Amino acid sequence: MAYVAIAAAAAVANATKATGTIVHIDPDDWLNLVEKMAEPLVVMGVGGVLSKHYQYLVSYKGLAFYTKSPEKLPVPAQAELITAKKIWIPDV
Repeated sequence: MAYVAIAAAAAVANATKATGTIVHIDPDDWLNLVEKMAEPLVVMGVGGVLSKHYQYLVSYKGLAFYTKSPEKLPVPAQAELITAKKIWIPDV
């Protein structure tokens, strides 16, 4: 039983190393950040099994900022928007 917990912890640690630092923030804070940027590159994905949700990623000063919203966010016009088939963020 302990081996399963150790293996799960190692998998999460490896996923975090592979993806780098991801900062989870509220949708309003994420929009405020994106609006400050001149030409942000925004990645959007749609997910959910029982209910649809929208996921957003943007890079700012070397960090990846992530948010999830039940509603589609009004991405600013100056942003380049890429729609991903899937966005996977490790649970840490």
